[in-house]
Amino acid sequence: MKIASLPVPAPLIEYCEEKGITDLYPPQAACVDEGIFSGKSLLVAIPTASGKTLVAELAMHAQVANGGKCLYIVPLRALAGEKFREFSGKGVKVGISTGDLDRRDEFLGANDIIIATSEKVDSLLRNKTPWLRQVTLLVVDEVHLIASPDRGPTLEMVITKLRYRIPNLQVIALSATIGNPKKLADWLGAGLVTSEWRPVDLRQGVFYRGKIHFHQGEREVAEPSKTEDLNLCIDTIEEGGQCLVFVNSRRNAEGFAKRAAAAFKKRVKSPVLEEYAARILESATTDQEKVLAACIATGSAFHHAGLRREFRELIEEGFLKGEIRCISSTPTLAAGLNLPARRVIIRDLLRFSGAEGMAPIPVGEYHQMAGRAGRPHLDPYGEAVMIAKNEQSIEELFERYIDAPAEPVVSQCTRSGALCSHLLSLIATGFATDRKGLSKFLVQTFYGFTHASTKALDTIVNQSLKFLTETEMITEIGDLLQATEYGALVSRLYIDPLSAEAISGAMLEADGYSDRALLQVVCSTSDMPALYLKSKDLQYLEKFLYEHGDDLWQQVPWEDREQFYRSVKTAMLLSDYTDEVPEAIICERYDVGPGDLYAAVTNVTWLIHAAARLAAMFREDLAPAVRELEICTSQGIRRELLPLVRLKGIGRVRARRLFNNGITDPATLQEAGFDRITSILGSGVAKSLFSQFDEKETKERKDDLQGSSELVKKAQTSLFGFGGCDE
Repeated sequence: MKIASLPVPAPLIEYCEEKGITDLYPPQAACVDEGIFSGKSLLVAIPTASGKTLVAELAMHAQVANGGKCLYIVPLRALAGEKFREFSGKGVKVGISTGDLDRRDEFLGANDIIIATSEKVDSLLRNKTPWLRQVTLLVVDEVHLIASPDRGPTLEMVITKLRYRIPNLQVIALSATIGNPKKLADWLGAGLVTSEWRPVDLRQGVFYRGKIHFHQGEREVAEPSKTEDLNLCIDTIEEGGQCLVFVNSRRNAEGFAKRAAAAFKKRVKSPVLEEYAARILESATTDQEKVLAACIATGSAFHHAGLRREFRELIEEGFLKGEIRCISSTPTLAAGLNLPARRVIIRDLLRFSGAEGMAPIPVGEYHQMAGRAGRPHLDPYGEAVMIAKNEQSIEELFERYIDAPAEPVVSQCTRSGALCSHLLSLIATGFATDRKGLSKFLVQTFYGFTHASTKALDTIVNQSLKFLTETEMITEIGDLLQATEYGALVSRLYIDPLSAEAISGAMLEADGYSDRALLQVVCSTSDMPALYLKSKDLQYLEKFLYEHGDDLWQQVPWEDREQFYRSVKTAMLLSDYTDEVPEAIICERYDVGPGDLYAAVTNVTWLIHAAARLAAMFREDLAPAVRELEICTSQGIRRELLPLVRLKGIGRVRARRLFNNGITDPATLQEAGFDRITSILGSGVAKSLFSQFDEKETKERKDDLQGSSELVKKAQTSLFGFGGCDE
C-alpha cells in the first residue's frame, strides 16, 4: 500500500518520501484496512520497529485535516520529548506538556497534537482544562502499562475519563507486548491488529560456553575475554554492529561499561567520540560522570536514571548516529525509547523486588528488551541473547521467555492508595455526584469490564470514602457527594490525599516553623520517593536527630523506624542542597547520581508548592516561609539569595558570586554599575541584567503616564461638573 495514496495531508507524505518511506509495512496496511481513517478505534499490538508510531501519525494528521485535535499519551517525560521532536516540522502544530501538575496549560489548546504523560493529562482533567473537550483522537503509547502497579491506575483512569466525557472519541492504543489483546481491545471498543511481522528478522537465543543456541541452529562466538557478556558484545562490534546490554542495577551497568571500554580501546577509534567525551567533561562534577566520559571516548556507555538528562540525551544521540557502539543499561531504556541495536544481551534475568527479594523478570519485560534487536535499513537481522548458567537451563530459558507469551494486562485499580486519590478527583470534577454515579463510572474502567463481581473494589471505595469524609475532603449529605474547598484543592494540586492530610495535619499542630521540619514531613509522604538506608547512614542520622530532632514536627515512631529514617535522610539531602553544598559532595555523601538529585529536587519542589497552598488555607502565618522554601529548594539557595534569583538569568552560582561581592539585591546591583557586574559575571550576563532594568523603567514610565492621564480625566470631569461638585 502506497503512502501517497492515503487520505493524509501532503506535508506528511512528502516527509515520508524524503526519508525513503513510500510503502506501508503489512501491519500498517492492516490498520488502514481496519479503519483508522474512518474514526474507528484500534488496539495495535505489533512488534517493536514495525511502525506503530507512523500508524498513529497517519491517523493524527487525518484528524487534524478534518478539524480534529489529538492527544498523545506517553509513559515517560523523556519519551514525550522524543515524540515532540519526531512529530514536529510536518505541517501540524505540536505541543508538549509535562510540567507543573496544578496548571491548566490552556495555551496548549492552540496546537493540533499535544503530547503529555498520563499523570499530566490526569492533572489537566482535575484542573478542568477546557481544550480537552475538543480532543477527537486519543493515542495511548505503551498501553500495556495499565498493568503497572505504579502508573497503571492513573493510565486506566485517564482513558476511562476521556472516553466517558468525549462522545465518539477515537482511541488508538499501541503496544508490542500484551498477553490478552482481545480483552483490552473489547474494553476500548476497538478493532484489533496483531502481527508477528518485523522489518528486520529477530533471532532469539541462549548463550552457553561459546555458542548461541537458536531454534534454527547454533552459532559460535569467539572468546577473547574471560566473561561471556563481554565476548558477546565484542563479537557484535567486530562484525560492525551495535549492542545493548540490559542488567539489573546501575552499578552493574557502570561496571560492564568500564569492562567494555577497556576491550574497545584498540577496536574503536573516532574523533566524534572524543568530542562527546569532552562535552561531558566540561560539565562533569562527579567521579561517575568522569568515568562516563572515559567510557564514551572508547565507544562504550552506561545509561540509567542517575545520570543528568542532558548526558542521557547525548548518549542516545551518539548511539543513534552509530558512534557509541555499546550501551549497558537498566531496563528503563527499553520502555519506549527508540534505540535499536544489532544485538541485545539480556544478561540479568533476576531483579530485586521488595518483599520477594531477587525475582525473575516478567516475560513481557523480556519481550520489550528483545524487541530492540535489529536496526531497520542497517542490520540484516537482530539478535536477542540470554546467558545460561548451565546446560540444563538452556531449554528452561527458551520455555520461560522465548516461547512464552507476555503476561495478560491486569487492572491495578484495587490498590487502595491510588483509588482514594482518583475517587476524590471524580467527585471534585463532577464525574460523579453520588455513590451510584461512582459505581456507574467504575464499571467502565478496565477493572469493571474484566470482573463480574466488584466486591473487592466496592470495599476499597467504601474505605476511601470513609477516609475522605473523616478528613473533611468531601461531604456526603443524603445521596449527594461533594468536594469541600480542601478536597478540591488537594485534587487540583495532584497529591495523594494521605500526603495532604499528613502535611496539613503537621502544620496545624506545629508550635513553630523550620525548613527541616517541613522537609522531613514532605519526605515521609507516599508522593516523595525516599532514599534507601545503608548501614553507614545510621551514625549520621543519629547525630542529626540528636542535634536537630527537637526542630522536627514528627518524632521517631517505634513501629516504622526505617521509613522514618529514610525520610530524614532524604530531607538531609535536600537541606544540604538548599544550603548550597556543591552537587558533587551531595552525590558522594548520599551515594546518588546527579539525575537522582534533580528528580528529588523536582519532586519536593512540587510538594512544597502544595504545602504552601495548604498553609494558606490552614496556617496562613506559615505560608510566607513555605513559599520562600519552595524557591530556595527549586534554586538550591539560602534565603539571602532570594532577591537576586528573581532576576532572569541568575541562578544559584551567579547569585552566590554576586552576594560574595557585596551585591545582595537588584538595587545594589544597579548601584554597582555595568562595568563592575561585567567583571563579576561577564559582559553578556551584565547586558541581559541591565536590559531588564531598562524594560522595568520603561514600563513604570508608561504606568506613570497612564496614571497621570487618568488623573487629568478625573480633574476634567470635576471641572466640568460631572464629578458631583457644587456650582
